[in-house]
Amino acid sequence: MPASRSRFLVAALAVACSFAPALAQNLDAISARQQLMKDNGRAAKTAAQMIKGDVAYDPAKADEVFATLHETAVKFGDYFPEDSKTGGKTEAAPAIWDKPDAFKAALAKFQSDTEAAMAKKPQDVDAFKQAFGMVAQNCKGCHQDFRVER
Repeated sequence: MPASRSRFLVAALAVACSFAPALAQNLDAISARQQLMKDNGRAAKTAAQMIKGDVAYDPAKADEVFATLHETAVKFGDYFPEDSKTGGKTEAAPAIWDKPDAFKAALAKFQSDTEAAMAKKPQDVDAFKQAFGMVAQNCKGCHQDFRVER
């Protein structure tokens, strides 16, 4: 290989490597938070079915719904490192990183509300509907402030 071609390849490789950190994406973090949201979606679907009367109200299922939502509330904030802003079809809004205190406060409220809902242990659909409504307001607010639609 001619020396000029060797130098060109070395230079091209050096330039490519210099961009690698900028292109790094933490797809594991993105995947983990997407899975938590899928779990939330399934829990919310179960809640809606019980509230609408599509399935019989079951206090044990209600406990599972709130436990799933609470688990997400506790874990979710762990999956937003700086290198997970893009990629993996993320719907995370820049506000998560631009306003970290507001994001942490929203997560803390979600945790508190899911704890309160679990503690109520609703025994009938009306009590469940009230507790779930309080928790669901967190979802709506967070999606408005910290999520972008894709």
